Amino acid sequence: MVHVDLPINKTAEEPLYRQIIRLVRERIVEGSWVPGERLPGSRELADTLGISRISVVNAYAELREEGLIVGQAGRGTFVTGPNGLTNDPRALPSVAANPIAHVTQRHPPNVIAFSGGAPAEEFLPVSLIRQAYNAVLDRDGADALLYEETEGYLPLRQAIAEYSRTTGINCRAEHVLITGGCQQALDMAVQALLSEGDALITTNPTYLGILDLARVRRVQVFGIPMDEDGIKIDALQEALIHHRARAIYIAPTYHNPTGTVMSIHRRRRLLQVAADFGVPVLEDGVYHELGFAGTPPPPLKALDSEGIVLHTNGFSKIVLPGTRIGYVIGEGPVWERIMRVKRAADICTPTLNQRAMHYFLQTGALSGHLDRVRKIIRERRDSMIRSLQRHMPEGTRWSTPTGGMYLWVELPHNGPTVAELYNNAIKQGVTFAMGPMFHTDGGGGYFMRLNFAAQAPDKIEEGVRRLRAAWHGLSAQNSGVVLRDTEHIL
Repeated sequence: MVHVDLPINKTAEEPLYRQIIRLVRERIVEGSWVPGERLPGSRELADTLGISRISVVNAYAELREEGLIVGQAGRGTFVTGPNGLTNDPRALPSVAANPIAHVTQRHPPNVIAFSGGAPAEEFLPVSLIRQAYNAVLDRDGADALLYEETEGYLPLRQAIAEYSRTTGINCRAEHVLITGGCQQALDMAVQALLSEGDALITTNPTYLGILDLARVRRVQVFGIPMDEDGIKIDALQEALIHHRARAIYIAPTYHNPTGTVMSIHRRRRLLQVAADFGVPVLEDGVYHELGFAGTPPPPLKALDSEGIVLHTNGFSKIVLPGTRIGYVIGEGPVWERIMRVKRAADICTPTLNQRAMHYFLQTGALSGHLDRVRKIIRERRDSMIRSLQRHMPEGTRWSTPTGGMYLWVELPHNGPTVAELYNNAIKQGVTFAMGPMFHTDGGGGYFMRLNFAAQAPDKIEEGVRRLRAAWHGLSAQNSGVVLRDTEHIL
C-alpha cells in the first residue's frame, strides 16, 4: 500500500476533496506512487486524514475519471499511472494476481487514450477563464475568497435558473443548489433519496459514477434494458412492481455510455410511470448541451408536472473540469434533505470558482464556446466512425450519436472479449473503457466505450489502427474471422 503523506489543510479555501485530488495526482505524476500500488479505502483514508468520507469518495471518483486510479471489487483501489490508461475496475487483473509484477510494468508514454471521461484540453477556454478570474478579483477583492452561503452564490443561481429556462425548465434561483461538480450533485441526491439497502433503478448499461456511488452508499442497483429510444418502460414497470425502489436514475440525453437520446414519448411515459408508483427521478443532464446534430427533446425536469424530478447538471464537460461547478434543480421535502447533506459535506462550493463561472455566463462567453466545441466534437465523431469503418473487423457495430462524447462499440462475438483485448491493446498503445464496467449485471463483454472527443483526428486514426492490431493479434488463429478495409454501414 502507498505511504499516505497528504498534507491536508482543513482551513484552506480549497475544498478538501480538491486537495486530495491535487495531492494524489502529484504523487502519481512525480512517480512517488507507481502503477499497481494499493491506495487506502475511502473510509480508511478519511479516518487517517481526520476528514469526512464524502470528501474522499468524491476525490476518488474524479481520479478514476482521469484514469489515474482504478477500483477492483472486493480488492481495493490501485494506482494505474499518469497516462490515463483506464478507469475500469476489471482492467488490471494482474494487480490482484501479482501486484509486485504490475508495479514493475511500464506502459509506453505515447498511449492514445479513448478511455477517459474528460474533454480534450484544447476545448478548455483558458484565456476566457483567466479573464473571468481576474475580473472577479478586481471587482470583488477579498469577498471573492470568503465563504459563500450553502445554496451557492446568488447571482450564479439566478444565471443558472435563467439559462435553464432556455431548455424548458421553469425554475427560480431558490430551486438551484450549487455543488462541487455534477458528481457531488448526484451523490447528494442519492444520500437524500436512499438509505442503505434501498433499491435504485437505472438503465443497463449506465453511468459508472452512479454505480460507484451505489456501492459506497450500499444501495442495491437494478438495471433495466434499453433500446434506441431509451429505457424500456414495460421492464421498468415490472421492476417497480417487484422492488420497492426509492429512486430512478436516468441520463436521457446523450446517455453515457451508449449516446442514446430518449424520445419525447418515452420521456413522458417514464414520468407517468414514476408518478404512478410515487418514485422520484434523478436526472443527469450533464451532456445535454453537447448536441451537434439536431435539437434533443427537453430535459425530464422541463416535462415534470408532479415535482418528482431532481435535475443535476454541471459545467465540467463544457467549460473547465477543474472548476467543479455543478448544480441540482428541485423542490419539496427532498430538496430540504439535499440542503442538509450539502451543509454536512463541505459547507459551500468555492466562492471564487462560483463567481468566475457567473462572470463567464454573464458575458455570453458560454454560447460562443459551446458552438466551437460542438463543431469540433462532431468532426471527431465523424473521424472515428470513418476510422472504424476502415479498420475494424467485419461484424463490428456501433451507435452513431448526435451529441455527447462517446461511441458505444460492439465487437464481433467470434473474436476476443473486451477483457481479453484490453491488455493487448495497452501493449499496442491504446486504451478504451470496457463494457462490463457500465453494466449492473456483469454483461457487456463485447462492448467498449470510445471517447472520440478526447483525441484529434490523426490520433483517432492511429488509435483505431492500434485497436485493430490488438484485436487481430488475438484473433489470427480463428479461421472464421474476416478483417477488411471496406466501408461499414450500420
